[in-house]
Amino acid sequence: MSKLRCGSLAFRACFEIQVTKYPNTQVPKKPKLPWVFGCLGLWVLEFSRHVPSLCRFATRPAVAPALWLALLLCGCASPGSRNIGFSRPFVFGQDTFAYPNELVWFYYRDPDSGKLRHKDRQPPPSYSHHCFVVARSARQFFQNARFDPARPVADEATYRTLIRRVVSTNLRDRPKEEKTLIPGYPSLSAFSAAQEKLLKEECGSAWQSYFQRGHWRMIFPFTRGQQERLQARLLASIRQRRPPVVHLVRFPYITINHAVVLFDAKETEQQILFAVYDPYDPAKPAQLIFNRKERRFYFPPNDYFLGGRVDAYEVYCSWKY
Repeated sequence: MSKLRCGSLAFRACFEIQVTKYPNTQVPKKPKLPWVFGCLGLWVLEFSRHVPSLCRFATRPAVAPALWLALLLCGCASPGSRNIGFSRPFVFGQDTFAYPNELVWFYYRDPDSGKLRHKDRQPPPSYSHHCFVVARSARQFFQNARFDPARPVADEATYRTLIRRVVSTNLRDRPKEEKTLIPGYPSLSAFSAAQEKLLKEECGSAWQSYFQRGHWRMIFPFTRGQQERLQARLLASIRQRRPPVVHLVRFPYITINHAVVLFDAKETEQQILFAVYDPYDPAKPAQLIFNRKERRFYFPPNDYFLGGRVDAYEVYCSWKY
């Protein structure tokens, strides 16, 4: 089998949840770890062949100063953007999209075994594999756009330009001093209900979910200490009215591989209950639970997940993610 084919299989195993179709039995099957990491090893070997030429290119007099300046700017920009607060909180039903990121499969619980099974949706979904796009875009509109219902509704070309301007902003940077004005609607929810087709076309395609730069993190272990530090950062972010975009994952089993937005939190002695905007369900908030004793995150059962422990990390927050 060619290295290209091996690399393709490894990519699908690591970074997608609904590309390789499992048979209609238990979802998902236990992955063959030696195969997955063997394929990743082939990637590393192939890349290593080009390291000498890349190093020679990076050390050229005309290239080295620009490269180091870019790295410096990335490193300097990321911590500051994480500590920026906002003037108002993220409001579910106002700062969320009216349409969902649809599921490719219809999931159901087997009444005999209790296991999660699936079958293809009929008709097939027209908008799927966009959870990272939807979560990121909701945060971009919250951070860098404002709505004015008093102004007249604009034409399609105007809205297309405005949407592109908003979704081209970088969440890792500080918020724009001058927010993009969206006329004719009071909120993102109303705007997306009226301009659904346009927003789906312009916010980004599914490949932006597959190639989100922070995906490398999912293949490494998540310690209890790391998850405990994360919940503290997420709480601090929410107190600053800065809704973090969080990647929920279970690797290597890939029972969940999903992006959500956290916008509120309630603390008890045993738990922290994070309110969640789930791109799959714009009708009601979901919940992410942090168990203080176990120092682990838990996601309740829903239409695509049996429920249970998940690993979490924030994305779109620094140059690494």
